[in-house]
Formats: sequence, C-alpha cells, structure tokens
Amino acid sequence: MNDTDRMKELVSKLNEAAKAYYAEDREIMSNLEYDRLYDELVALEEKTGVVLAASPTQSVGYEAVDELPKERHESPMLSLGKTKSREELADWLGDQKGLLSWKLDGLTIVLTYRDGKLFKAVTRGNGEIGEVITPNAKTFVNVPLQIPYQGELILRGEAVITYADFEKINGEIEDVDARYKNPRNLCSGSVRQLNSQITAQRKVHFFAFALVRAEGVDFKNSREEQFIFLQKQGFETVEYKAVTADTMQEAVAWFEEKITDYPVPSDGLVLLLDDIAYGESLGRTAKFPRNAIAFKWADEQAETTLREVEWSASRTGLINPVAIFDPVELEGTTVSRASVHNVSIVKELKLGIGDRITVYKANMIIPQIAENLTKSGTLEIPCTCPVCQGETRIVKENDTETLVCPNPDCDAKKIKSFTLFVSRDAMNIDGLSEATLEKFLAEGFLHTYADLFHLDRHRDAIMQMDGFGEKSYQNLEASVEKARHTNLARLIYSLGIPNIGIANARMICREYKNDLDKMLAAPAEELAAMDGVGPVIAGAFVDFFAQEKNKTALELLLKEVELEQETFSEEALPLSGQSFVITGSLNHFENRSALKEKIEALGGKVTGSVTGKTVCLINNDSTSNSAKNKKARELGIAVLTEEEFMEQYLEK
Repeated sequence: MNDTDRMKELVSKLNEAAKAYYAEDREIMSNLEYDRLYDELVALEEKTGVVLAASPTQSVGYEAVDELPKERHESPMLSLGKTKSREELADWLGDQKGLLSWKLDGLTIVLTYRDGKLFKAVTRGNGEIGEVITPNAKTFVNVPLQIPYQGELILRGEAVITYADFEKINGEIEDVDARYKNPRNLCSGSVRQLNSQITAQRKVHFFAFALVRAEGVDFKNSREEQFIFLQKQGFETVEYKAVTADTMQEAVAWFEEKITDYPVPSDGLVLLLDDIAYGESLGRTAKFPRNAIAFKWADEQAETTLREVEWSASRTGLINPVAIFDPVELEGTTVSRASVHNVSIVKELKLGIGDRITVYKANMIIPQIAENLTKSGTLEIPCTCPVCQGETRIVKENDTETLVCPNPDCDAKKIKSFTLFVSRDAMNIDGLSEATLEKFLAEGFLHTYADLFHLDRHRDAIMQMDGFGEKSYQNLEASVEKARHTNLARLIYSLGIPNIGIANARMICREYKNDLDKMLAAPAEELAAMDGVGPVIAGAFVDFFAQEKNKTALELLLKEVELEQETFSEEALPLSGQSFVITGSLNHFENRSALKEKIEALGGKVTGSVTGKTVCLINNDSTSNSAKNKKARELGIAVLTEEEFMEQYLEK
C-alpha cells in the first residue's frame, strides 16, 4: 500500500471514530489507538506534503446532531496540540510563566452572560457550530444564574459528571446493556437532553477553563488574573498550578499522584501561557492555537502472557471476548482481565493463547491490550455459544465483525425474565442483580427458574466470582431459602405472563380462591368477565399456560416452594371493591409497594390517580398543595395520613 492509499485509509478510520465519539456518544476505538493512527497520519502528511480534504488534522470534532437548535460560535473552538513528554512541556514553555491544569473529560460548553444573568449556553459541537442547551445549563449543579459583572461575559468550560454520580446513576439503570460506558458518555447525553428535568437529575458540574470576553476589566495581561476574576463571579475553575520550566516536573508529578483518586474524569493536563498578549501574538495553526498545549499521560504498560480468552454471552445475543492474562501491576492496582470488544480486534491483534502481550489502563482506568508481541494468530473463534451450545455466527456491520448467538431460546437471552422473577413484587430474592444473573446465565448455572433454588450446586464457582465471597454467598442462600415461602399470586406474577402485573395476579387468585387447577382450566371468556381483568389479560393468561414449556416451568417451581394458605371469606376482604391512592413517603410500611400489597390482600385496589371512585388519598403530608391533594379536595375525597388510614381501614 502506497503512502496516499494509507492516508486515505487513516482518514476514513479516524473520521469514523470521531463521528462516533463526538456525535453519537460511543467509542469504537481506544484513545491509545486513535492517537497512534493520528500521529501516523500527521507523519505521512509531513512526509508527502499532501493533506486530504477530509483529514482530521484539518478539521475539529464532528457535526453536531440536529436534535437541538444550532448556533455558530463567534470564534472557532480549536483542539489543542499534544505531547506525552514532560521534557517537551518544559521546552515549550521556555522562559514564560504558565498555568498547568486538568484536561477534564466531559463536554465543552460556552456560556454567555448579559446584564449579570445567564443568557445562553452552547455546546462545542464541531468547533464551528454547536447546540443551544441554555435550559439544561441552568440546571447544572454549580453554574451561577446571576453574577456581579454586568457587561457581556463569555467563557468556556467543561461539563462533567463525577465518578461517584456516574456509578450511582448507572446502578439505577436495570438494563445492563442500557448503562453508560463511561462518565463522559453519560455527561454528553445528559447535557444534550431535550427535557431539562432529566439534565437536572444527572448532577452535571461545570468547570471554567477560559475567559473569552469581559470588556472593561483590567486583567494585568494575565490568564491567572482571569481565573481569579471568574472565581469572584461565582464560577468553579479547573484546578491549576502556576509553573515555570524549572518547576514543571514537580507540578506534573503532583497531578499524576492526585489523579488516582481525583473525583472528576480527566484524560490529561493543559499548559496555558499566562501572558495573554504574548500568547495571542503567536496566532494559531489551521487546527491548534499556539498559546496552549495538552499533555496526555504516557500510559503505564506492562508485559504479560495471554492465558485464556473468555467468550461471554449477553442477552442481546452478542458474545464478547475477554482476555485473561497473568496478573500485572498497573497504576497501583493488579489487573488480569481486559475486554477485547469484538472479533475484528481479536483478528487485528492476531491473538493466540500463550502470546506475550502489553497491557495498559486507558486514561489510567480501563484495562486494554496495547500490543501483541507474538502475533501468533492462533486463537479460534468459537463455533458454538458458551451458554446454549448452539451454532454461532459472525456478523459484519460497518466493517466491524462481532460474534453472535442467533438462537432465540438461548439462556443468556433470558436475563429480563429472570430479573422479573427475582424482583420485589415477584419472588423477592435479594442479592441477584441483573448483572449477577447475567453472569450466572453465561456460566450455565440457570436454565429454568427452579435452578435458582439449587445454586448450592455451583457454590465454589460462585464464590470465585468478582463481588462474591463466603459472606455474600451465605446471604444469597438465605434470601433464596426465604423466597421458598411465598403465595400463589407472587408465583403467578413471577412467571412473566404478558400484560399481567401483580395486582392482576392477585385478582385472579382471589376469584378462584387460590385453586390453581380451576385457574388453569378456566376459559378466556370466564376470566374476562372478572372486574379489572378483561379480554386482553384473560387471553394472555390462557395463551401462556397453553404452552407446555410454561406449564412445566410452573410444575418445577411448585416442587421448590411452599405456598401460604390464605382465607378468602368476605370477612377477610374488608376493602373489597374500594379504590385508594398512595403518594409521598411512609413511616409504618417499608414503601408504597408494601402498603399497596396490604390493601390488595384485603380486596382493595390501588390506582395512580385520584378520581371520583377513590375512597381516600393516603398522604402523610396531608396539608400540602400537591396536584393529588388539590384534586382530592376538589372532589371532596378525604386525604388521610398513614396513621389515620390504618386506624380507619386496617385496625377494625
């Protein structure tokens, strides 16, 4: 391949990666790989004197998506030139004073203030045109809506989400595949929401890193004075240190030590000339300003031996390769595993068991394979799924090859049904998150729901898994044993019958007084005649148990559980035919679901909105002006505290 063809290939790859990163909030290439390819392209352009029209060395970022209003920036927002050499940083600064600060890994925002109030917020976009996100910026945790300075003030900064908030928000997303890959992706998606209420829930922070305009203020020709001015206006600025060439090494070492537990994502440092006039006199290249330079951490690498590639099946059908290697120390921790992502990367690295590989932590956090020194290329791509043993297939999309399991009945794809089965309103088995269930399915521990009651068969293997030990395994076993004692309504609901929630399951069980044989033999017309059931739910119930595999699943479960004996006399259902609404926090019941279950067990119904049929609204803040309280007062419906409700309806 000649130089021109290689350049065309590099331009295509880099632009595709940039589009995914900047416009679609996803990553198809590691930072290390992008930097390597980018540097190769720069070298070829210098060698040949040729620069292709679409070269990323001549453009900045990527076109913003069309979901939000667009606006052209007053002045282009350029990227920074970069180095990984500490010596180059000192040489670049020369005899000047500089400001060394974090290069935060989030989304760059331009804020404009007029008459002391936040007037406009625009994303970086492609550097020329960004997206207007003013309502969202007003919900950022630390952005001042009003400042002392009354002239037009324009500044730039980075919107970020802390690691702690990222973990918390991601942990609340039940669907494992829907979780965000890293804080930057979550931040980008949060900042660019159409509904600012969602942005407000994401706890986005803003750190200023550049003042663009504030006329009439004497900054004494100093960027540091600009930082101090911004801080006095109420802005949090990026953490920085004033440096000279002589103190550069010491300052970089200080940041390097701090990054291990720094709460905000950072992918390097920025060195900015303090002398404003001198920096501006240097001008800029087509892509980079000359008054600042970025320093990217030279990733610590370690050489090790590849021992195994574990192919992990997921509920989407993807089978993902994970490299397992001899443990090595990186950035202060021991690592022995790294995701290889897909078949294309396996082939590109030419992996083989026993190969000598180098590994690193991307941005000092995520383990990755940097290079395969042996390149044996002997690793076999599995022909069968590790879970169902069905035949696999390699799918190619956008030049990326992935391994998939096409079997619709593969156990790995049952994650959603197992997640429902163990949920609070169903069998209520603590300690089995969706992620844990996915691991158990991938390991082949679970094929039917009844297998959950025999996890002791895999005790040793489970205790070797990440996040499990003797204590956590014992807690899981105790929770499973506790779940053996349940009622028929919970059991029916746990099976995941389409359109049938826990309330519907209770209605049907009450109607047939927990006589399972009668329930299963009932025709759809009979079920549909029940109050609150109807033809859709009735049809779903009958169709579900018409399938032999579903009846078998229920029969197996009945051998594992002990059903509570319930009384269905009219005296035992004092709330029969009555509707209630619950809102706000509770004191006596664990949560609203627990009170709802109690009301339904006594024959009552719990609905989400107040209507003329509502008996009472249960709200411990009975004097509030909430929408439900107002509606209840308009309709003349009683608003009772939890204690008042219990006294009137539960303690008769």
